[in-house]
Amino acid sequence: MISAGEFKKGVTFVMDGQVYVVVEFQHVKPGKGAAFVRTKIRNVITGAVTETTFSPNEKFERAHIDTKEMQYLYADGDLYYFMDLETYEQIPIEYEKVKDALQYLKENDNATIRFFKGEPFEVKAPNFVTLKVTQTEPGFKGDTATGANKPCTVETGAQITVPLFVNEGDTIRVDTRTGEYMERV
Repeated sequence: MISAGEFKKGVTFVMDGQVYVVVEFQHVKPGKGAAFVRTKIRNVITGAVTETTFSPNEKFERAHIDTKEMQYLYADGDLYYFMDLETYEQIPIEYEKVKDALQYLKENDNATIRFFKGEPFEVKAPNFVTLKVTQTEPGFKGDTATGANKPCTVETGAQITVPLFVNEGDTIRVDTRTGEYMERV
């Protein structure tokens, strides 16, 4: 069992026969009245996001979630195929479950996939990925006094803000949790 006061991002629990994952949470202690937990929760199966408040002492059953490291193979329409690295079994996953990780995944990259009762519901890219810059404006000498940044597009199509010295063709490391530029490789 888990109480609402212990909620953190990524915690999964069962409520009203449905499995939810905490997307955002905020513990609120108003000057008057009892404390409460304001949350944004996503239904694991349907993907619907709901904003809800809970009393911190409400208790819920924890949902058992399996996690597997799998390799992204290819896309076919709205299905994205991943291969289990142990059994070599390939599973298709719908775009809605892959879309957040897709902007950082290239073919043959590994991803973490979360399952509930054998059904995949979330795909996460590795925390750090190395991607090639495919399009960016050139930086000009003298623009560095303010530590300015510019937008760029990487090989997966993601838009990332980079320092002025990064050019097309450079390879950069990106933090997938925040979408921020880390360093030039």
